[in-house]
Amino acid sequence: MAGRGFIHDKLEIKFLILYIAARVIEPIPFDTVLDLTMCDDAIDYFDFSECLADLVKTEHLTLSPEGLYAITDKGQRNSQICETSLPYSVRLRCDKNLDIWNRKLRRKSQVRATTEQRNNGTYTVRLCLDDDMGSVMDLKLMAVRPDMAKVLESRFKESPERIYSQIMNLLLDDGESSKK
Repeated sequence: MAGRGFIHDKLEIKFLILYIAARVIEPIPFDTVLDLTMCDDAIDYFDFSECLADLVKTEHLTLSPEGLYAITDKGQRNSQICETSLPYSVRLRCDKNLDIWNRKLRRKSQVRATTEQRNNGTYTVRLCLDDDMGSVMDLKLMAVRPDMAKVLESRFKESPERIYSQIMNLLLDDGESSKK
């Protein structure tokens, strides 16, 4: 083990990885598992890599063809049994990091922007905004150039709620304020 921390052996690293995998809201890539696991100074990269591979081998985790790790039912059961073995301070730090990461994942799934080329050479930009209840907005726009489509996607992703609000205000405006 590398530094000073609370995780002292490979079994505890495996417990920590399972703890993380059980709480993340969707499958995650290697780098994310690594970032979330490195919440304790005693964990080093090589021990982490070995433990992650072992968890896949023992079918506690799955590794998809896209390179995403997800917990299995077996891993979920073992995580619940072993989570109290992790030091409380490590769990607190891990929970804080997981909260941040899960918010990012939720946000990514709620704000989507895609571009498709049409047969006539123009582009359809689809802008979608969801909340916990379902779809809030699903808007398709035409762009004449791919760079314009990318700008539309980018600006929508920066502030989708503001754009939604402005569209609603425009559509709900009765025009009386501009007549006065």
